[in-house]
Amino acid sequence: MELTHKDTAIARVITVNENRIDAAIAISFKDRMRELTEGGPDRILVDLAQVDFIDSSGLGAIVAAMKQVGPGKSFELASLSSTVQKVFKLTRMDTVFSIHTNVDTALGGGLADAS
Repeated sequence: MELTHKDTAIARVITVNENRIDAAIAISFKDRMRELTEGGPDRILVDLAQVDFIDSSGLGAIVAAMKQVGPGKSFELASLSSTVQKVFKLTRMDTVFSIHTNVDTALGGGLADAS
């Protein structure tokens, strides 16, 4: 599971460097996200630009990552591909997460919905 991060003045941007988040990597995704979010900034932005497939296990891993950041912290998503965006819409998870068109929009303060 390849995740990288960069701290900006207003957020920690975590980039998922995988084309899939599925059952095969869901557990390692959650573990790695815990490492990257503990003790970090109060705003977490997850860049999913490289992810073109997500299954129910992957969706569950993203939800678990959001829950483990705890209260008082923001957990947001950016750059969803059309197929990943469809999964979020079908499961209504697009109503649970703040979803931005891209990382630049999210960091610029604009709240552009990915729909």
